[in-house]
Amino acid sequence: MKLSSSLFALLCLICEIVSIALFLRGFFPVPVKSSFSAKIVMCSAGSGPNSRKAPEPLFKRVVIVLIDALREDFVFGSDGRRFMPYTSHVVERGSSHSFIAKARPPTVTMPRIKALTTGSIPGFIDVVMNLNSPALLEDNLIWQAKSAGKRIIFYGDDTWVRLFPKHFMEHDGTTSFFVSDYTEVDNNVTRHLDDTLKRDDWDILILHYLGLDHIGHISGPHSSLIGPKLMEMDDIIKKIHASLISKSSLYCIAATLLPHILVFSYSHFSFSVNDTYLALVVGFEKPGVLEQVDLTPTLALGLGLPISKNSVGHLIPAVVEELSLREQLRLLQINGHQLSRLLQDSNPTFHKEDGYEQFRVAEKSHGSWMKLYLDGNTSEVLSNMGKKVLKQYLEALKAMSSALSKQLGKYDLYSMIMGTIFILQVRAV
Repeated sequence: MKLSSSLFALLCLICEIVSIALFLRGFFPVPVKSSFSAKIVMCSAGSGPNSRKAPEPLFKRVVIVLIDALREDFVFGSDGRRFMPYTSHVVERGSSHSFIAKARPPTVTMPRIKALTTGSIPGFIDVVMNLNSPALLEDNLIWQAKSAGKRIIFYGDDTWVRLFPKHFMEHDGTTSFFVSDYTEVDNNVTRHLDDTLKRDDWDILILHYLGLDHIGHISGPHSSLIGPKLMEMDDIIKKIHASLISKSSLYCIAATLLPHILVFSYSHFSFSVNDTYLALVVGFEKPGVLEQVDLTPTLALGLGLPISKNSVGHLIPAVVEELSLREQLRLLQINGHQLSRLLQDSNPTFHKEDGYEQFRVAEKSHGSWMKLYLDGNTSEVLSNMGKKVLKQYLEALKAMSSALSKQLGKYDLYSMIMGTIFILQVRAV
């Protein structure tokens, strides 16, 4: 009798473990991963007259400013005009491009940094990893930049230092656990700024400010402390912008009217639906809405780097609109080639996806356009055909990106429900 009770208990334990495993299988979607090297994908994109060496960088230097918890209504609207007058002025002047970036949950620090650098959509398993972030081994923008010899400086949230322990030529991390501190945590970043902006020995500068988020945790988004903090951030943006403009000879982006300041932000203190829509200023004008992961391929191609192989984002077309049509088509082709390879590796029925077929059609049309271009055709027919190919590429990229994003966010509800039922049955016994 004792033996049978032990066996019964063991059987119940096994059933519970299987039930939990079944639930977790449905709750954590299978990650989308490519088997192809990012560099190979970039250099092998296209064939015949379409294919050539990797494109040249669009700009020599990039400054990325992450202002943790900077919501869209803090920048675009009456609050922006009151507390961020310089940024608002540049936006309203229409001299650059601005967007509202949609953040997909989970919106804690490590998953959002991972999304920004890899171009993939993080899962809820990353929330657990956020407490003790290990080095990021997945192909990412920071690794690609370092491999290409880019010199990277970082100041701010030390999660970056843990994720990229050997990637920065210089860094100073600040801890995010002292939530009551919203002053020194930002001063420790800004104190490096004047000297760094005067130097010419770096290619990428990343600044991650935590003070605004800490104020949100302490007293909410309507706190009287929000205004002064936004004004402080506005002064920092003004200082960086003015510095880059004064050294315009160092920046090929200044000559092509491409952005030379990127302001990206996200939020993880939740007070309203607005918290999933965050200000993303890439230069600056009336904002459109895009996915945060779209910044990854845009930055990569802008720096002349391969796109992270598991990135599901697509190039932001406004950022490259000042380039020649041939250069724009080449960049879109590289991005499309990367997304189509990722789709092939992650979806057995990839050939049925509308985006994949659209990309094949666009690439074929691109080849025909290139033949006319290389033959010296300068007629209006060539221009109209090129614009049509551009539109085909954009539609294909958007469709493939959407299909991959849905796959990453697709939960197996059947497994989750069955796992829950089995656990309840075992507990009832």
